[in-house]
Amino acid sequence: MDSLSVVILAAGKGKRMYSALPKVLHPIGGQPMLARVIATARQLQPAKIVVVYGHGGEQVREQIQDPDIAWALQAEQLGTGHALKMALPHLPKVGRTLVLYGDVPLTTLATLQQLLAVAEQGMALLVDVLPDASGYGRIVRNAAGEIVAIVEDKDCNPQQKAIREINTGMLVLPNERLDDWLGALKNGNAQGEYYLTDVIGLAVADGLAVPGVTVAASWEAAGVNNKWQLAELERQLQLNQARALLTAGVTLADPARIDVRGELQHGQDVSIDVGCVFEGQVSLGDNVQIGAYCVLKNVTVAAGSRIAPYSHLEDAVVGEGCRIGPYARLRPGARLAAHVHVGNFVEIKKATVGEGSKVNHLSYIGDADIGSKVNVGAGSVTCNYDGVNKYRTVIGDGVFVGSGTLMVAPVTLEEGATIGAGSVLTKTAPAGQLTVARAKQLTVPGWQRPQKLK
Repeated sequence: MDSLSVVILAAGKGKRMYSALPKVLHPIGGQPMLARVIATARQLQPAKIVVVYGHGGEQVREQIQDPDIAWALQAEQLGTGHALKMALPHLPKVGRTLVLYGDVPLTTLATLQQLLAVAEQGMALLVDVLPDASGYGRIVRNAAGEIVAIVEDKDCNPQQKAIREINTGMLVLPNERLDDWLGALKNGNAQGEYYLTDVIGLAVADGLAVPGVTVAASWEAAGVNNKWQLAELERQLQLNQARALLTAGVTLADPARIDVRGELQHGQDVSIDVGCVFEGQVSLGDNVQIGAYCVLKNVTVAAGSRIAPYSHLEDAVVGEGCRIGPYARLRPGARLAAHVHVGNFVEIKKATVGEGSKVNHLSYIGDADIGSKVNVGAGSVTCNYDGVNKYRTVIGDGVFVGSGTLMVAPVTLEEGATIGAGSVLTKTAPAGQLTVARAKQLTVPGWQRPQKLK
C-alpha cells in the first residue's frame, strides 16, 4: 500500500461564530473541533499529517501542540485549492493525500477507510444527498453515472441547482498529480477563489475515474459555520455516545440528557441518571450508580459505589462500595478507600480517607490523612492554611471527631482518640483518650440585652 498523507484545512476565520476564538478551536465533546479531526486522522496511521492554518494561527498552534503535526501557513484565504497548495512543500511526490476539514468534526473512521478503499487510482470523493442542496457544490455525473465535475452553488445553472447530490469537500488525491492540477486552477468564478473541487474536472480530463462514496449519515459531513450548527453537532455527538453506552449495557435514564466530554469507561450494570457530565478520563466499575446532575472529571469510581445527585468529583479516586453525596465535592487529590461515606455539603481536597470512615455532614477535609473507621462529626474543619503555607492533619484509625471541631494543622489525632464537640485542636490528641479543647461555658447573672434608643 502506498503512503498516505492527511491535509486538514483549518485556516478559515469563522466570521459567523462572532468570537475571538478561531473557529476550529471551538469545542465539541470537550475538545477543539480540530483536535477531534486530528484524532480521527491519526487512526488511519498516515505517514504525515499537515494542518493548513491562517486566522488566529498562533492560538491554533498553542492549543494543538502535537509534535507530529506539520504546519502550513495560508496567509491569504484564497480558496480551498490555494490552501492545499500551501501544504505541497510538506507532501511527498508519491502516494495519496486525504483532504479533511478542521470544522467538520464528526466524520467517522469507518467512512474514511471506505473512501480510501475505493481510491484505486488515487482518487475518490466523499458525497452526500440532501433534501435541500442549497449552498453546496453539486455533483455532476455523465450518462454512465460517472462523476465528471463539481459545480459550486453560486456557479450553478438552473438544471444543476436541481441536483441533490453534493460535495462534502473531503477527497483523496494522487500526490504525483498535485503540482500540475493545483497549478492549473483558475479563480474565474463568483467567489474569485481557487476551488479545490475543480481538480475533479482535471482528473477526468486526464482519464482518471473519480469514484464517489456516500456518507452513511449527513452529520458525518456537516461543517460548522455558526454556534447553532455547533450546538446541533454537539447534540448529535452526545446522542451517538449515548447510543454506544446503551448498546454496551449502561442504563441511561434519558439518552438525550447526558454529556460525555472525554472518555467514559464502564463495567457491567452501571446506571446514570439525567443531566450528568463526564469530562476527561472517567472510569466506572461494576454496579456503580450515578445520581442526577453529577459532574465527574478525571475520576475513577470502583465497583458498587453510589454517587448521589448534585455531587462534583474532579481528579479523585473512589474505592469500592462508597456512598458520596448528595451535594458532595471531591476536589483534586481526594483518595477514598472502600466503604467510605462522604455526605451532603462535604468538601475533600488532597486527602486520603481510610476504609469504612465517614465524613457525613457540612465538613471540610483538606490536606489530611484519615485512617480507617474514623467518624468526623458535622461541621468539622481541617484548618490547613495559615495564609502562606499549607499543613497536613493526620487522623489515626478509629478516631471519633465530635461535631464542630476545628483541627489547626499541623496536628495529629492519634489512634482511637475521641474529640469533644466544639473543640479547637492545636496539639496532638493522645491515643485512646478523650480530648476536649473549648472555652469554659459562662453565664453572666443580671446581663441585659441592649435596647434601641427611642
